[in-house]
Amino acid sequence: MKGRWALVGRSRLQARGLRARLLAAIAIAVGVGSLTAWAVGSAVGPPIFHAHLLESGTADPAVNRHAEEAFRTASALSLSLALVAAAVTSIVISAFLARRIQRRLAGVRSAAEQVAVGDYSARAPLLGMGSEFDELARAFNRMAVDLAGLEVARTRMLSELAHEMRTPAAVLEAYLEAIRDGVARADAPTIEMLRAQVARLTRLSQDIALVTTAEEGRLAMRRTRVPAGRLLDDAAAQIIGRAVAAGVAFSVDVPPSAAAALLDADVDRLGQVLTNLLDNALRHTPAGGHVRLGAARVGALLRITVRDDGEGIPQEHVPRIFDRFYRVDTARDRAHGGSGVGLAIVRAITEAHGGSVSAASGGPGQGTVIAVELPLAPDGSCSLGAGS
Repeated sequence: MKGRWALVGRSRLQARGLRARLLAAIAIAVGVGSLTAWAVGSAVGPPIFHAHLLESGTADPAVNRHAEEAFRTASALSLSLALVAAAVTSIVISAFLARRIQRRLAGVRSAAEQVAVGDYSARAPLLGMGSEFDELARAFNRMAVDLAGLEVARTRMLSELAHEMRTPAAVLEAYLEAIRDGVARADAPTIEMLRAQVARLTRLSQDIALVTTAEEGRLAMRRTRVPAGRLLDDAAAQIIGRAVAAGVAFSVDVPPSAAAALLDADVDRLGQVLTNLLDNALRHTPAGGHVRLGAARVGALLRITVRDDGEGIPQEHVPRIFDRFYRVDTARDRAHGGSGVGLAIVRAITEAHGGSVSAASGGPGQGTVIAVELPLAPDGSCSLGAGS
C-alpha cells in the first residue's frame, strides 16, 4: 500500500510539469538546508556563548542565565528571519528560472511534436541557457535531419522495389494470360523465359534480405583464417571470361606481401563482395576499357581496390552509391541489368567484417575506384605465396 501511494504521488508530481517539479525540488532543498542551519546554530551557538561568558569572569549566575537566554532568543529570531528571507528569495528566483526554462523548452517540445507526426523539417531553437541545453537542441536537429534522410531513402527504396518487382511480375502475368488464352504456347523457350523472371524476383528478394540482415547485425558468418591471395584468385577466375566476352581488358596487381596477408573472414561473403565489385566495374566499362583488381597492405589493414576507366560517377552522387537501390542514371543502370542492391551488399558485408568501403571518381568518363579495407587477422601473414 505504501508503494502504491508513493507511485500515485509520483505520477501526480510528474503531471504538474517541469516547472512544478523544479520548484518542489528547490523548496525541498531550501527546507532541508534551513533545518540543517537551525540545528547547527542551536547546537553550536549556546555552548560557545556560555564558554565566552565564563572566560569574561562574570560570576553572577542570574546574569549568566539572562545573557544566555537573551542570546538564544536573539539568535533564534535573527536566524529564523534570515532563513525565511533566504527561502523566499530562493523560491522567487527559482520560480523565475523555472518559468524561463519552461518557456525555452516549449520550442523544443513543439518541434518534437511536429517530428512525431512526420514533419521532419521542424527544428528546435537554441535555448541560450548554457552549452548543455544548446547541445540538446543541436542533437535534436541532427536527429530530425537523419530522420528526414531515412524517410526519403525509405520512400525511394519502396518505389524502386515496387518497380523492380513490377517488371518481372508484368512479364509473368502477360505470358501466363497469353498461354491461358491460347495466344502463346508453353514451349521450352517460353518456360525458360518465365523461369528467368522468377529467378530475377528470387535474387532480388535474397539480396534485400541479405542487406537487411547484415545492417541489423544478424548476418551469420562462418569465419576462417584465409590468405587474401586465395580470395582474389577466385574472384579473378570468375570475372575474366566475362571480361574477354565484353572486350574489356582485365588485370590483377597483387604483390606477394598482400597475397600472403591473412584475413579472419567468411570466404563466401567476401567472395560475393569482390564479385559484385568486379561485375559492377565490368558493367560500366565499355569495350576497349580496362578493369584492374589490386591489393596492398596498409598497416594492420588489407586494402583491395577495383579500378576501371569506364563511365565514372558525378561527384554529387559518389557518397550515395552504396545506398540500397541508388542509381546514378536510373534508365541506364536498369538497361545494364543492375538492381541497385549490389553495392549496398558490398558495404553491409564489409562492415560486418569490421572493414570499410569507399568510392572515388574523377567524374563522368573518368572511371571509378572502389576501395575495400579489411582488418588483418592477428599476426596476419602466412608463408603461402598465393599471388595472382
